[in-house]
Amino acid sequence: MKGDYQDLVDEISALLGVPATLENRDFGLIAFGAHDTEDDTAMDPVRTRSIVTRKSTPAVRAWFEGFGIARATGPVRIPAAPDAGVFRGRICLPVRHRGMVLGYVWLLDDSDPGPDTARLATAMEVTARIGDLLAEEVKAGTDLARELRAVLTAGPGWQRETALTALRTALGPGAEGQHVVVCVAPWRDEEPSVRAVPGTAALCTLPRDGLPYGAGVALALLVRLRSPDALAPALAAVARLRGSAGEDTAAGASAPRRGPAQLPEAWHEAVAAARAAVARPRLGPVAQWPSIGPYRLLTALPATPDPAIAPLLTPAHTELAHTAEVFLDCAGQAGRTAAALGIHRQTLYYRLSRIEHLTGLTLTSGEDRLLLHMGLKAARL
Repeated sequence: MKGDYQDLVDEISALLGVPATLENRDFGLIAFGAHDTEDDTAMDPVRTRSIVTRKSTPAVRAWFEGFGIARATGPVRIPAAPDAGVFRGRICLPVRHRGMVLGYVWLLDDSDPGPDTARLATAMEVTARIGDLLAEEVKAGTDLARELRAVLTAGPGWQRETALTALRTALGPGAEGQHVVVCVAPWRDEEPSVRAVPGTAALCTLPRDGLPYGAGVALALLVRLRSPDALAPALAAVARLRGSAGEDTAAGASAPRRGPAQLPEAWHEAVAAARAAVARPRLGPVAQWPSIGPYRLLTALPATPDPAIAPLLTPAHTELAHTAEVFLDCAGQAGRTAAALGIHRQTLYYRLSRIEHLTGLTLTSGEDRLLLHMGLKAARL
């Protein structure tokens, strides 16, 4: 498919004698023609950034959309605007399918009069062929999203088996390869296309309880892996999405799986890992289920705190809760705890006695300490 796009972009470049670039309707780069020149001024920062990062900034998108390209049915001439980083004029050829804009072909051209009407009309015929390809891709992505969502939400039994069969068919020959499931939450944007997220075999938005920050919607990604220990594609996918998702976004990845049969379990792992990433940011930009340690158990606990620990979780006792957590993290060693908190030992002992009084727990009891430690860690989730 990518080769088809490149061939069509090259056809337009050759037809009009100017370099062309193809982007989807979200300004994500799909293909670009070679710009064979030694003149540094022939390029401008907008085109360079689009090629290097494979996307344009929101400001650039707003600038170009201000010329009505999303509504246009024919070529749109856009003048240079150095203040916006647009050093060269453009001709935009909207790519449409059945009246819907699916992308744009950009021509670097500020010559006067530029390509004549007949050649531009022929170029628009080529964009119609591009539109057909993009429409097929959009439909395939929609089908994949539907099938992935069905697999992740279906209960055990024939419904899940039916959904798995449909997903295998939609994924094609790569269905039985190595994959990892990634949860990105909260997700506030539209559902992106598969093309916009490198290495992703399928994706879908998925409402679900228990998501980080109480988010109502998460983005589920099915990311291809070359080997179980090479998670670079998953990291790259999340890095690409963070700009749209926001700074408070958490991401978690399941253990790798071969084939789709265990995808529902993998999704639960990915959600748990994303919750752990909120509790412990040091787990990384993408918390990985095999590496989250005790949070594999803690994420399975009920959301309601244990009655004994609930008094510590009120705003009035934040300091005592922190003291208890540090004390238990330090294996109950008073000297280490006092040093970590920057307080005198006597102050620590006073706080510990208050913690026992509030909770009714005895800190010399191993089981009571386990209950308190688990409750405080679970509260972070």
